[in-house]
Amino acid sequence: MEYFMEALRRYADFNGRIRRKAYWMFALFYFIFYVICVLLDSALNTVWISTIYSLALLVPSLSAGARRLHDTNRSGWWQLIALIPLIGTIALIIFLAQDSQEGENDHGANPKEAELQSA
Repeated sequence: MEYFMEALRRYADFNGRIRRKAYWMFALFYFIFYVICVLLDSALNTVWISTIYSLALLVPSLSAGARRLHDTNRSGWWQLIALIPLIGTIALIIFLAQDSQEGENDHGANPKEAELQSA
């Protein structure tokens, strides 16, 4: 839950890098809360709860995705590849699942190395 809240705190921060674990934990909690919203919509026979939830978390999702792509030394604009049916989504998932680029890159220091040094 800490990773989800961190992504919400940095909701419009498209700079820097985010670890793979932090991104996928954010995605997991996003999905869990979305399913809860869909179940509520189904029980209440509406569609507005899940729609509002999705729209409210659109910018945090895009910023977390951009920071995750920065960690693999790609531009955040690579998220647009998901607009290509099927193949684009698969490619984006592969990009997001890759390990961090070691050392510093154009987007900052490696968050994994920074975490290891502080421990």
